[in-house]
Amino acid sequence: MPDINGLDLQRQLGTASSPPIIFISGHGNIPLTVRAMKAGAIEFLTKPIDPEALVAAIRPAFAKDLEQRQKATDLVAFRGRFALLTPREREVLPLIIRGMLNKQAAAVLGITEVTIQVHRGQIMKKMKADSFADLVRMAGKLGIPEPDRTL
Repeated sequence: MPDINGLDLQRQLGTASSPPIIFISGHGNIPLTVRAMKAGAIEFLTKPIDPEALVAAIRPAFAKDLEQRQKATDLVAFRGRFALLTPREREVLPLIIRGMLNKQAAAVLGITEVTIQVHRGQIMKKMKADSFADLVRMAGKLGIPEPDRTL
């Protein structure tokens, strides 16, 4: 590349959403390889390229890219579902994922236990959670913090 070196390009692309990088260099050395790998490259190949080595490097790169894309797609879906929750359901969610009993969450919010049960059911439905563990996993991906309130 005439205007930029590989490490600079990697730095410019270096976001979580960038595709996996396989370095190919005619001037590879150990310090360069180490810097590239520490910066997130998944492989460093030197010229002349062995076609089998290139294919062996590309396969895990595609697998990693697919995994990253799936995580990004899931996060967008989780955010969309979270947006459907009412303000009260957004108050209830951190309490229940923290492991509070319905009775405890109701006391914290000053509402009845039955109302918490209704909110919990609506949250599960709107978030399309198959189980409580699934809901906790989604909340974790969304970065929903545990409430500051004490049990």
